[in-house]
Amino acid sequence: MSDPGVSPPGTDQAHTCSVVPAGKVISYYELKALLGKSPDLLLVDVRTQEEVDKGKIPGSIHIPVGAVERELALDPAAFQDKYGVQKPPPDAPQLVFHCQMGRRGATATETARALGFEKARNYAGGYKEWAEKERC
Repeated sequence: MSDPGVSPPGTDQAHTCSVVPAGKVISYYELKALLGKSPDLLLVDVRTQEEVDKGKIPGSIHIPVGAVERELALDPAAFQDKYGVQKPPPDAPQLVFHCQMGRRGATATETARALGFEKARNYAGGYKEWAEKERC
């Protein structure tokens, strides 16, 4: 039986899924199904501002990976004022982080989980996969 947290050899995500164990990763198709349909989804782009300026996933907010711990520690009112969305509660069912290709998103996911956001997940395909699939 194969490990569900590791992509088969030769797939685009083989190098990123080993960073985040099974249950902590969301696929393109799962994310696409949630976008615009789930009021509980908070999608956090952890790339640099320069990367975000070149394109972003609709509905995402930008928190650079190095600032995730600090920003998730903000009180709810300050988070709302800064990002225009409610701060997710620790048991938020759909808190998703992403970067360009998965590694920084995995780091942010682990940071959030260490802060008590136990259901946080990483979109391991990142903006790279999103942009490729949305072009089709």
